[in-house]
Amino acid sequence: MKAAPGRTSGRAGRMIGLGLVVALVGAGAVGCSSGAAAGPAAAGTPGQSKAGKAPEVFGVAGYRGLAPGTAKEAALAGGALEAAPVSTLDGCADFSYRGGPAPDPVRMAAETAAEARLKELDAKADAAGAKADSGKAGPGASAKEFADDAARQAEAARAVAEATQAVVGVATLREARDKAFAAAGGASFGKGGLHELVAPADARTAEGIGAGSTVDELKQAYAARGLELTGDGRYRMPAGGPQGWVYEFTVAADKVGAVVLADRGTKCV
Repeated sequence: MKAAPGRTSGRAGRMIGLGLVVALVGAGAVGCSSGAAAGPAAAGTPGQSKAGKAPEVFGVAGYRGLAPGTAKEAALAGGALEAAPVSTLDGCADFSYRGGPAPDPVRMAAETAAEARLKELDAKADAAGAKADSGKAGPGASAKEFADDAARQAEAARAVAEATQAVVGVATLREARDKAFAAAGGASFGKGGLHELVAPADARTAEGIGAGSTVDELKQAYAARGLELTGDGRYRMPAGGPQGWVYEFTVAADKVGAVVLADRGTKCV
């Protein structure tokens, strides 16, 4: 049995599920540490902060000094991010914006343990499957050979079941990680550099789209720029910057829940 895919295989990006978006938007939980409002801004007008000053536009040109191509070392040196990651699940290192949530040692330890267990059980399932395949009893085999074959098949089935449970465990932790990351925003770095840049709730694109914007506002702003609905219920379009970078908008209950700039060519591991 193969291990569960990371954020760049099997899943087109690391976005929270639709049910979580409904909960976050409906309950007003999608927010950054500043406590700024997450309501939609008029198209073409970035949202206003509590002080009445327009926040920095979230876009491919950069946000808080972070942009496609920014190396992790440079990003941390620039002071826009907290010094320690809040998650390393799936191989990517996720950092909160400065002043955002601190790392949760308990959750991170659970992520590490769950990934280690999945790797161990996945290898065990592969070995048991190979043993079962190589030892199949053929025509004319003795009763003992058939019994041994059945025992190997049963062991392989048990190993696959255990690995499947481990996959579910990692998926549950991944969903919790995604929810927390989308709520506060931040930057995620993979093997090749910046992998995702997630907008905090008060941030807006140059066209005024952010958490709480309606689907109609989203379409009005980007229908002419290649916006399309993907099979997993999110909207995506080219970011207009370096090749491979896209905007992704998770939507539920006719509202935008999270805005992400992502490089789908960057691997986590």
